[in-house]
Amino acid sequence: MVKAEWNGATVAQSDETVMIEGNHYRCGEQSYLKPSTTTTKCPWKGTASYYTVSVDGKDNPDAAWYYPDPKPAASEIKNRIAFWRGVRVS
Repeated sequence: MVKAEWNGATVAQSDETVMIEGNHYRCGEQSYLKPSTTTTKCPWKGTASYYTVSVDGKDNPDAAWYYPDPKPAASEIKNRIAFWRGVRVS
């Protein structure tokens, strides 16, 4: 079981993750996630969209990202979420 934790809460957990470039991409609960307008581009994965992680009134802007329409080489991570910016993944 891989968990993502921030501000005392488990914001995501999954038995099924895809590991790419050291990041666990998982499907899962989105109750702690708020949409962000931020996007970035990766030359081989495509355009990433972001979420702000929000727990108990505290926000961690753009601490989660996903690829809604990845390039074919990264198709296995379509709509799977990964975390960073202080979100502990273990």
